[in-house]
Amino acid sequence: METTQTKTKCVLYARKSTEEDDKQVMSIEAQFFELEEYAHRERIEIVKVFTEAKSAKKPGRDEFAKMIEYIERSSEPIGIICWHPDRLARNSVDGGKIIYLVDTGAIASLRFPQFWFEPTPQGKFMLQVAFGQSKYFSDNLVENVKRGIRQKLRKGEWLTLAPLGYVNNYKTKNIEPDKVESRVIKLAFQEYAKGTHTLVSLSQFLADHGIVQKKGTPLAKVSVVKMLSNRAYIGFIKHRGEWHDGNFESIVSPTLFEAVQKVFAERKKPRKQKSFLPFAFTGFAKCGECGCAITAQYSTNRYGVKYCYYRCTKKNGKCAQPYLQEKSLSAQLQTLLQSVSLPLSEIEEMEKQIDMWEKESISERGSVAQNLKTKLSDTKEKLDKLITLYLDGDIEREIYLARKDLLLREKAKVSESLDDFGQHKKQWLQPLRSFILSLKEATVLQETENHLAWKQFFQKIGSNPTFKDKTVSIRWGELWDFTASAVGGKEIDSAILASAKSLQILNPRLVLSSAGERT
Repeated sequence: METTQTKTKCVLYARKSTEEDDKQVMSIEAQFFELEEYAHRERIEIVKVFTEAKSAKKPGRDEFAKMIEYIERSSEPIGIICWHPDRLARNSVDGGKIIYLVDTGAIASLRFPQFWFEPTPQGKFMLQVAFGQSKYFSDNLVENVKRGIRQKLRKGEWLTLAPLGYVNNYKTKNIEPDKVESRVIKLAFQEYAKGTHTLVSLSQFLADHGIVQKKGTPLAKVSVVKMLSNRAYIGFIKHRGEWHDGNFESIVSPTLFEAVQKVFAERKKPRKQKSFLPFAFTGFAKCGECGCAITAQYSTNRYGVKYCYYRCTKKNGKCAQPYLQEKSLSAQLQTLLQSVSLPLSEIEEMEKQIDMWEKESISERGSVAQNLKTKLSDTKEKLDKLITLYLDGDIEREIYLARKDLLLREKAKVSESLDDFGQHKKQWLQPLRSFILSLKEATVLQETENHLAWKQFFQKIGSNPTFKDKTVSIRWGELWDFTASAVGGKEIDSAILASAKSLQILNPRLVLSSAGERT
């Protein structure tokens, strides 16, 4: 710029990046000191000072905008004194604004202690180069960080500070379970899966075992929820809303984790029931005509008799379905219970048969293990195809993330089943026993008037219960459908008992499949 005996008027601008706070803690003070000395040597008059701690990678700096506005409103051309061009701009918008004001003459001069500039075509070109280099450095740094993150995700390495229950291992650049906290967290998952703990009581449970906030108080409820829903404990890494397989030891099993999520789902929207309206069958079924919920209320007839009836809420508009008295509803449900009930003596015979099977070798064990391996391989293949579709741009990111999440969880569960298969050779017998116990429960319930237990039983063994034309309909599972058709309200004669004795309804594969569908 010009060199005259009169002082050049300039505004001083100093900036540091908040992203590098630790490294630049004295940056603004150091810049201000150096620039004041430079201004004194070069006979520059500083008319106003602008300082800020904000990244220049993107437009939107408040103090920078105030400086530009001050320059544009100035009655005479004014200059800028700054430590380096990269302090002024690291993006094309702000850099272009500076060059434009130089072109129009609003900025009379740009002074940098370590950079020479004149408002000539060559000088403006060099200024553009300086701004371009600053932007290139910023962009390149971002790409290097992203590349490093992608590589860590491929290796299954944790990206940030270890979550609660883990510690960072700086040698392996990964995380590993803390010897004490990981055991406490696993216990907390097991306790909450039982359904006996609230978030507050579980927080106290954690505090009793040494897991508290920094100030020594029990964890807040939101922290407990975050812990119980953190998939890092089953070996997953989350980055930008997407889950990835981790290469570190998990703290809880996928089965235990899913059990906790099930408890969460059941408690997410608890139904508020008034104590003076003990309607046993509310929330049990929907209207078979319009699909609305079924509500209940009391009414008194002209003789002064009080009775309870159920009807459609009609929230979707008109519905022609009539009301259904509770007495009629309970009679129908009792009939349905009878349709899936067998004599206790026959159920005991089935239990004996299961005991016999437990003592025998299971010839199909190898084929089941092979099926699990095939399912695991198919899941991995689906994941690969899904990633390929996403990379090719054939599916949207939201659909990709949702589908990938399901496949990763399915893969974890199948892997767990395969790992545990050798230790649980008779695992298929468990759903079989559950079915027999449910048969016994149906036989016992039909002799009681416990309507709430009836509702819970039907919700467990059936699906989509509906009320239509004063009739209750329930979609049975495959095994229960067979049982209902075999008994079907008929007299249980010797032929039906013989069919039960042959255990045709207790085919292991069928039980395993049906139980899996209900789960």
